[in-house]
Amino acid sequence: MNDSQAVEAYDIGSEIDALRTALLAHGVKLPSLGVDPLTLAARTTRPPLVALGNCNVETARRLTEVLRTAAVGEA
Repeated sequence: MNDSQAVEAYDIGSEIDALRTALLAHGVKLPSLGVDPLTLAARTTRPPLVALGNCNVETARRLTEVLRTAAVGEA
């Protein structure tokens, strides 16, 4: 696999966009959501990590509420 194939294989931008859209549909915005730059820059065969980033307390509460509601819905 050459370098251009490696970058293409690990393009996780669409997954991050999908996560951002799903979170926004539930009123959750993670301002720092993106690709973890350290794992993106590493020379490895593993894909980069998604950085969920920092958020304020209100956003953390909203995310907790959404996850709890989803968990009850799956029961």
